[in-house]
Amino acid sequence: MSSSPKSKRKVIITCAVTGSIHTPTMSPYLPVTPKEIADAAVGAANAGAAIVHLHARDPITGAPTQDLKYFKEFAPDIKSRSDVVINFTTGGASTMSIEERLEPALKLKPEVASLNMGSMNFGLHPMVERYKNWKFDWEEPYLKNSEDRIFKNTFKDISYILQSCSANNTRFEIECYDIGHLYTAAHFLDRMMVKPPLFIQSVFGILGGIGAHPEHIMQMKQTADRLFGDDYVWSVLGAGRNQIPTANMSVILGGNARVGLEDSLWDGPGTLAQTNAAQVTRIRSIIESLSLEIATPQEAREILMLKGSENVGF
Repeated sequence: MSSSPKSKRKVIITCAVTGSIHTPTMSPYLPVTPKEIADAAVGAANAGAAIVHLHARDPITGAPTQDLKYFKEFAPDIKSRSDVVINFTTGGASTMSIEERLEPALKLKPEVASLNMGSMNFGLHPMVERYKNWKFDWEEPYLKNSEDRIFKNTFKDISYILQSCSANNTRFEIECYDIGHLYTAAHFLDRMMVKPPLFIQSVFGILGGIGAHPEHIMQMKQTADRLFGDDYVWSVLGAGRNQIPTANMSVILGGNARVGLEDSLWDGPGTLAQTNAAQVTRIRSIIESLSLEIATPQEAREILMLKGSENVGF
């Protein structure tokens, strides 16, 4: 005799629509203008993403920018067409000041904003050998100079972001590129500067951070379990070709998944993803093949205890 079916676990899919990691010429499909970014975000939401993580780019040069006017353009557009949870970057680009990086999240008060948990080498320079036909003058030196650039996120920087946004009731996607970053998150939890449930986004495969080996993914999960117990929600992103394997492993281990063209330009070996929605569809098919269900935006709000789209500043 079969038992009554149990409620299926809901898996949150985050889609990182565009970002500062890749340059426009590396893929013709990377959204750059506010309209392209909004359309890509809505498409990802329609494919099953509960959260969209957003950077901005200068629509003329494609360069990473935290100029508030671009966030003011695409965020209301997305909100008018979708109930998806909107998540702003505070990472921006490693060439920006902490004040510049914070401005969109501080002024527009999204439901979620990203928050990096440590300073690190962020090596993009190996990409220079793979691409020769640069569209803009800034692209090649931006990547090449990452060999001698620190992505700065000191304890003071993290405190500044948390204190500045404390009245906004914005939750943070806490990005951890290594095991030590989990301990930094625990430090701020002990200081009561972040509140449970923590939304821990473990990042694998960035040169300068932890690798994407299954053993590392297991170790990251085990460490987070020990530090946070039931007071966190775990998600995983893998850079480049690591995207789908690491997301798959996260789901199997009880976690959630982040995909998107910020983290990987690919939709299978040698095939560029033409849309963010294509990557969402791929991980959604894996989730559902495991007899699990994807979370709706409203379900993600309940899981992460978000303030709701009616309480943002746009």
